[in-house]
Amino acid sequence: MLTLVPLVGSIAVGAGFWAMLAGMRGGSFDPHDIDAPAVGRTVPDFTLPDQSPGHGFSSAELRAATQPLLVNFFASWCIPCVIEAPILSGLRTRLPIWGIAYKDQPDNAAGFVNRTGAPYARLAADRSGLTAIDWGVSGVPESFLIRPGGRIAWHVAGPLTPEIIEGQLLPALASLR
Repeated sequence: MLTLVPLVGSIAVGAGFWAMLAGMRGGSFDPHDIDAPAVGRTVPDFTLPDQSPGHGFSSAELRAATQPLLVNFFASWCIPCVIEAPILSGLRTRLPIWGIAYKDQPDNAAGFVNRTGAPYARLAADRSGLTAIDWGVSGVPESFLIRPGGRIAWHVAGPLTPEIIEGQLLPALASLR
């Protein structure tokens, strides 16, 4: 009887995996859609040091901003971040982007930013990852649209794409102006 336990467990795991894949195929399950209620919250308290080639920043500076801005968590070791980089470079003419290098070596993060077009108006380092935890970041890249006064107006977990920018970010930005 005990020999059936692994078999039954394997069948249950397989059925769950199959249901997840079927949901992804049918559009009812998005693995990037996490339940992190960031929208509407005030940015958490933090102060982060400079990440070359930029200057660090704090929650107080985000709260003092008089225009909307985008905060983007990234890392040099993150493949989706590499794919997202040219999209961020094109977006920087529409709104300021402040970057946070997540758990990255300073030289690697600086090289990544320089290679990918340096889209960040400000650039900070979260070497411990504790600030990302306070924001509710589940992985990189993640982006947050911050309204004047420091409240989160929009959030996406995963890389920005032209479809996300046109369909979600720009309408959210327009509602703030």
